Amino acid sequence: MALFCYENKRDCVGLAAAVSVVLGIVAAFLQITAVITVAPVFLWVAFGVAVVYLAVLLATVPNLRASACSCAGTPLAAVLAGILGTILLSVILLAVTFAATSIFGAILVGLLVLAFSLTVTATACLIQCLTRTNN
Repeated sequence: MALFCYENKRDCVGLAAAVSVVLGIVAAFLQITAVITVAPVFLWVAFGVAVVYLAVLLATVPNLRASACSCAGTPLAAVLAGILGTILLSVILLAVTFAATSIFGAILVGLLVLAFSLTVTATACLIQCLTRTNN
């Protein structure tokens, strides 16, 4: 099964998105059952990591275009969607106070975990794509 080969770059991003959705659903379930709570420290860390990811991404995109990397488009879009989702949802969760077992809070936490894990997993797809292209 050639899941991670150069020709199947969308499969890697699809797998990353599927894993992120599963992690988001698990996090929302754990939040609604009050097994986990989201501390403001986690929200600030997620926000900071996403901002650093965005700065690194903005600094390296011109280099990707110069090297004419043909496979970077789909993983790059997924990383950007994850970064922007993480920033937006962490700011919303920092601004809104909610009960630990509220459905609204669980949905927001699940979406935050989904976006953050999409950032990390799609970055792995992007790195895999770039290393295969530059060999």
